[in-house]
Amino acid sequence: MVVDTAFFDKLTAIRHHLHRYPELSGQEFETTAFIKKILQEHHISIVETTLKTGVIAEIGTKEEVIIGLRADIDALPILEATNLDYASVNAGAMHACGHDFHTTSLLGAAILLKQYEDQLPGKIYLIFQPAEEIFQGAKEVIDVLDFSHWSGLVGFHNAPDLPLGAISARLSRQMASVDRFHVIIHGTGTHAAHPDQGNDPIVTGSQIITNLQAIISRHVPASEQAVLSITHVEAGSTWNVIPDTFQFEGTIRTFDETVRETIIQQTKKIIQNTADNYNQTVTIDWITGPGPVNNDEALYQLITPAVTSIGTEFIAAKSNLGGEDFAFYQEHVATYFASIGTGKGIPLHHPAFLIDDHALTYSVHYYLKAVETLLQINLGVI
Repeated sequence: MVVDTAFFDKLTAIRHHLHRYPELSGQEFETTAFIKKILQEHHISIVETTLKTGVIAEIGTKEEVIIGLRADIDALPILEATNLDYASVNAGAMHACGHDFHTTSLLGAAILLKQYEDQLPGKIYLIFQPAEEIFQGAKEVIDVLDFSHWSGLVGFHNAPDLPLGAISARLSRQMASVDRFHVIIHGTGTHAAHPDQGNDPIVTGSQIITNLQAIISRHVPASEQAVLSITHVEAGSTWNVIPDTFQFEGTIRTFDETVRETIIQQTKKIIQNTADNYNQTVTIDWITGPGPVNNDEALYQLITPAVTSIGTEFIAAKSNLGGEDFAFYQEHVATYFASIGTGKGIPLHHPAFLIDDHALTYSVHYYLKAVETLLQINLGVI
């Protein structure tokens, strides 16, 4: 089983279509319809669920062994700046994290696996997951699937910083836990010429942001990796008015649950105490995301040598402070997750992000090799 030139061209056309029509998390309606269309054209069974967006399909009729393959399908709220002839036509949405590539890879694997359905000693679930970027999609899928008899679930992420076709993985701490927070400081607005007649939330918010920077250096052991980043600040609408509110958003990332809890508590304490010191009130909206991505040890030892054989090289993964809601599945089923090099070098979430289409050969073979290994069947993957 191999991705030949004709099939590669077919996959490239699929990816370019998905890239041209990106949809944001929870809004992947046309993407869902397109995935279903491709699956139905190849007579692949679609599982009826209550998912609003996203698709679950299945191949195989025997249930002695049940496994799953997962890809995410949502895009990011980014204005594309690639000048590709298949660039996004949906203003303000872009596949800047490569989920179009992930989706195409799983569709390619599904089409090839369907040809061997009668030979499969087990069942393969294909999870086209929505809303990864807001860390909701995995939880939605978990709500509609019973993982109790599954032998494993396999996923991957593209890696633009790795050479084309390189496979990279590690047993634990592959990706970090993720928490997101949105804070609103409530002060009292006034004319800029008379700050004494109000209670300036900008001063308070600025002090909070500065104070938060001491958490990592003074409350986290030097041996641990962690980051706290403020990523969005907003206040006022003109130059001569002190506003009523100051708001900011940010995220924390780490690999250790004790460290995670320490950062959360210190963050909330600094925000509340600083607001109290300035006689202002504060609203904190804390969104708890996934934990760290860790590979199941047995699957890691089993699958890693197999998938490495289809790549150009194996690179031991460094811990990555990026997050993945694939981690939610770990609580329900043994999981395996790796990175596949796409070779362009432009980072994820960048307006000029690119993927070399030739990486599709490796990503499709990655899924197929994982199936061969877990089902103990020879599909002729080379």
